[in-house]
Amino acid sequence: MVYRFPLAAVLRLRESIERREERGLQILQMEIVRVSRSLEELTASIASAREAQERVMRQPAPAGHMHSVLLECQSAAHRKSVLLKQLDSLKKKHDEQMRAYHDAHRDREMLSDLYSRNKRAYAVEQTKAQQKQLDDLFGGRHHRNG
Repeated sequence: MVYRFPLAAVLRLRESIERREERGLQILQMEIVRVSRSLEELTASIASAREAQERVMRQPAPAGHMHSVLLECQSAAHRKSVLLKQLDSLKKKHDEQMRAYHDAHRDREMLSDLYSRNKRAYAVEQTKAQQKQLDDLFGGRHHRNG
């Protein structure tokens, strides 16, 4: 007879929840990587804009050009500030999602362990029952032949 776990539906639900939390965690990790790369690129852009600003300041240039270089630096600094806030927010969400994933994993693992223990106990009981049947069968034959 096949073992039927009485909490199989709950175990499937817990597995589904764990997979969902894991996917959420992976999405946040990818987003953190994307924002981090954007920050690196923006930092490099800011450095080159500052170099351009220094070059403009060392030599005579039209006021409009100096103004556009200054605006470019300010705009890049603002974008960097926005990305830093976004990265901070993503890291906080990541921490929350990590806790949710660990909770879901723990809950699923607890049921999986219960399933394994119950299945082993069931197998032992089945083996004992089969052995008893064989013993009864052999004992009955031996008794009739004796």
